Amino acid sequence: MSVPLPLFVALPLVAAFVLPVFGKGLKPLATLLANLVTLCLLVMAVLSLGQSRIYEVGGWSIPLGINLVLDGLSALLLTAIGVVSAAAMLFSTRYMEQYTAKAKYLSLFLLMVAGMNGVVLSGDVFNLYVFLEIASIASYALVGFGCEHEELEASFKYMVLGSVASAFVLFGVALVYANTGSLNMTQISATIRQIGMNAGLAFALSLFVAGFGLKAALVPFHAWLPDAHPSAPAPISAMLSGVLIKALGVYALARLVFNVFGVSIPVGWVLIALGVLSMVIGVFLAVGQWDFKRLLAYHSISQMGYVVLGIGLGALILAQEGDPLWASLAILGGLFHLVNHAVFKSLLFLTSGSVEMATGTRQLKQMGGLVERMPYTRTTCAVASASIAGVPPFNGFWSKLILVIAAVQARFYILAAVTVLVSLVTLLSFLKVQRYVFLGELPESLDRTRENGGSMLAAMAFLAVLCLAMSLLILLPSLRETVLQPAVDVLVKGVTSPTAVVAR
Repeated sequence: MSVPLPLFVALPLVAAFVLPVFGKGLKPLATLLANLVTLCLLVMAVLSLGQSRIYEVGGWSIPLGINLVLDGLSALLLTAIGVVSAAAMLFSTRYMEQYTAKAKYLSLFLLMVAGMNGVVLSGDVFNLYVFLEIASIASYALVGFGCEHEELEASFKYMVLGSVASAFVLFGVALVYANTGSLNMTQISATIRQIGMNAGLAFALSLFVAGFGLKAALVPFHAWLPDAHPSAPAPISAMLSGVLIKALGVYALARLVFNVFGVSIPVGWVLIALGVLSMVIGVFLAVGQWDFKRLLAYHSISQMGYVVLGIGLGALILAQEGDPLWASLAILGGLFHLVNHAVFKSLLFLTSGSVEMATGTRQLKQMGGLVERMPYTRTTCAVASASIAGVPPFNGFWSKLILVIAAVQARFYILAAVTVLVSLVTLLSFLKVQRYVFLGELPESLDRTRENGGSMLAAMAFLAVLCLAMSLLILLPSLRETVLQPAVDVLVKGVTSPTAVVAR
């Protein structure tokens, strides 16, 4: 079944403009509508897996028109966005009752989803920037939605640095247009193959690496994330960490490097360096944190390092004309970890929100013994913790194992060792979480703590099941060939890929 590509943007966009008119008396109806929209987007994304096609907006052909492109990579990201947004919206049904202006929250949420879907589907660099701004502006408002001092300060910092990143991207787009005379990704890549990389294009690529690296919160561009993620409401923290930094950062960077500019040895090493720095610095900063959500935020930086390391290693192997099998394996590990992280990190932020809502604190030292009061939340948190630490048989184990095997087979032994070391430190960090939040003695102040059930528990249970079920994406060849391999092929084939941002 072919889903019209504009629906991925139009459906949440229309709903986002309709929802603010719902008054207090219609709040249940607004919540129901928002949940139906995110559920529809999830179903549409799953139906689009394994498909490749182009939609010319308004019937205008390139270069006059705008095209939306669905290929293996964009379908994978659409599915990740659909899964996380559906779970986060379901969790929001009850969680956001503690806030005012819920209809406005739902509107901003769907606006952010529309922007991310647009980024993933865009076939030209300027509209990629436009959709990136839509998602970014909505996320700035959502981070500060609580309107307390901490939220507003974090939102302002996020907005300033996000605007710097957007400026880098816009300047890069201008330089690309000045040097190639086109905004369409296919035409840009064809021109680059003809004229080669000149100084202007090289500088544009540098701007893109900095801009999208900032959006992805890669070290050293990570300063905004440790404040923004803890301050946002839990469902928004799940969205920011689960899909926003991937769609606006990692996806856009990978798309441009592989399918527009083409891989090169310097760019491959830059991506590897950013990945390793993010992995190591992020995990060691996380270990010392006692704020539950801030600890998770630093782990987002670290886990994005795994994704970028895999993509960078694949790019370097291809640029050095090494064995394409190991390049494909490295990229497979990176993309698999991207979707795995979307699930288990979203689950971790939702469990942290459930704990904070029940206890009134995010400080680990003020908790303890919650396994007695919140057994289901403890179970889902344990599943997510095992997944992010790479404990078998959960999904995080398989993506990390693939990255280690690819690094060893390509003879990058130090990278393999770093990957294993960071995973061990991650395990220690989440053992601390389990010890201080759920084990030990229950403080008297938390004696009346109760489990959060209903939609919040349903959302967490859904993601917890996925943490185990997603292992089948690797273990079952039919699923791997449908879901993951098409995305890998798009990047491995690079600018020659027949489905990678093409124009008829």
